[in-house]
Amino acid sequence: MDFRKLFLCSSLLVLHFAFSSSKDTITINQTIHDGDFLISRENNFALGFFSPGSSRFRYLGIWYRKVREQTVVWVANRDDPINGSSGVLSIDQYGNLVLHSYHNLKVPVWSTNVSVEATDTCVVAQLLDTGNLVLFDDRSKSTVWESFDHPTDTMLPGMKLGLDRRTGMNRFLISWRSAADPGTGNFSLQINPQAFIYWGTKYIWRGIPWPWKSYADIFNASFVNNQNETYAAYSVSDASVILRVMLDYSRLVKNLIWHEKDGKWNEFRSTPKSPCDPYGHCGTYGICDPHFFSRRFECDYLPGYEPKSLREWNILKDASGGCVRKRLESTSSCGHGDGFVKVANVKVPDTSAAVWVSTNMSPRDCEKNCMRNFSCSAYASIDIAEKETGCLTWYGKLMDTVHNREEGYDIYVRVDAIELAEIAQKWNGFLKRKDMLAILVVSVVSAWFVVILFAYLWLKKKKKKVRNKWNKRWLDTIGCAYYNETSVENQVEGSMSHPEIAFFNLSTILAATDSFSPSNKLGQGGFGMVYKGKLFNGTEVAVKRLSKDSGQGVDEFKNEVLLIAKLQH
Repeated sequence: MDFRKLFLCSSLLVLHFAFSSSKDTITINQTIHDGDFLISRENNFALGFFSPGSSRFRYLGIWYRKVREQTVVWVANRDDPINGSSGVLSIDQYGNLVLHSYHNLKVPVWSTNVSVEATDTCVVAQLLDTGNLVLFDDRSKSTVWESFDHPTDTMLPGMKLGLDRRTGMNRFLISWRSAADPGTGNFSLQINPQAFIYWGTKYIWRGIPWPWKSYADIFNASFVNNQNETYAAYSVSDASVILRVMLDYSRLVKNLIWHEKDGKWNEFRSTPKSPCDPYGHCGTYGICDPHFFSRRFECDYLPGYEPKSLREWNILKDASGGCVRKRLESTSSCGHGDGFVKVANVKVPDTSAAVWVSTNMSPRDCEKNCMRNFSCSAYASIDIAEKETGCLTWYGKLMDTVHNREEGYDIYVRVDAIELAEIAQKWNGFLKRKDMLAILVVSVVSAWFVVILFAYLWLKKKKKKVRNKWNKRWLDTIGCAYYNETSVENQVEGSMSHPEIAFFNLSTILAATDSFSPSNKLGQGGFGMVYKGKLFNGTEVAVKRLSKDSGQGVDEFKNEVLLIAKLQH
């Protein structure tokens, strides 16, 4: 670096620190020793040296500043630990971040290792509030290197996982070896363009392929796949929430959220955990049901296929051998009555053997496209958020199909004409059984309706009898023997319409005599008490009340009433 370039660089650095704090940055003239820290502007993250768990080794890493439990999200020298507190971080003359140990200042423990041509200028390293450590040209502000391009086991909001085709850079997570060793572990999470967990070079889990169904959630995932790059990312809708995705050394992908009240990380989603999560658990042309409690085995086979080995499938409960077509010769009978059978709500098969025919095609056209190509084994017509309906077709084997009612899509599997006929026959039989079941249900419901109706009428009649019984008791308490029973009217020969007699109901008599008040008593005869009363129209009347202790009967009482009526007394 010549004198003019050095002078220009020094001038820019002076200006840089005149208008910003050096708390979150490091320049060519500065170093970070063990015990020193870089702190992001809003105090979200810290960079410094740490020892994980019970380890005596020191590592340069980034962790959450606001979380009480030290949680490391990035490690620089994960495979080259420093023995003791002799580490020092600086920027060398070529613009690279370098980590040395005092025991060997000539050979760096770790470096950003950016090409000299790209960094032959003034550079500054800054720890951002996103947790990203960025090395940038202080003149052009262009990024030279960033830790988000070199993740360890943690994916933070705003970080991309996937391939940048312009640079050839592939970003993926690699687990730690253990809780006390952040070295390169056995498991990796890669976007290819589906999400896969690898154990070495072997798939052990596959995520739900794009397009993902969107839900109202604090965790907002996104996926981009174009000619420049293929990547997955996520954001958090509430900035106050601290959320991370990590690949644990036990192979689990964990979604964790910090609960300050409890002082711990809460796991709200992790995978693989279900029996159907291991990749290809039910083999080729098999389908796995994580809710298999109604059956003895979680594996089933797609329409038109059967287990390759019935012994392994039914006795050993091992479906890894997969399935084959029921009629092998049917593979050469394409175009002779073959068709498609719907399999609803599934995590679609591995799309490595699939092609997006179009992102704007009707379901009918998608079916025709698959039907024309005899190599097409299945298709799916999928609604893409904020776009049209896409057409996805599979060529070759169907692998890793899983029932998923919440996030699944419908696929249509190609079958021969015989299979279509068998399915139609089963469906017709089902409809007949369904009709018989409907008749049975209607009959049972009708019978219950009749029973309930009769019970209602019986209870109503019983209730009426009880009410009449209480009415009788009440009438007895006021001494009105004349109204003890409704049959009294019959005893007076039903002469309620006698031309010379005016009839009044009991409530009118009670109102007129103030309920046979003693103050209205006029006298007493052989039949009973006589009371004065006043009707509602003001007419004064005398009321003779038949006593239940009277020796006279109903006939005598009737004759006296008729006699009084004739005398108009």
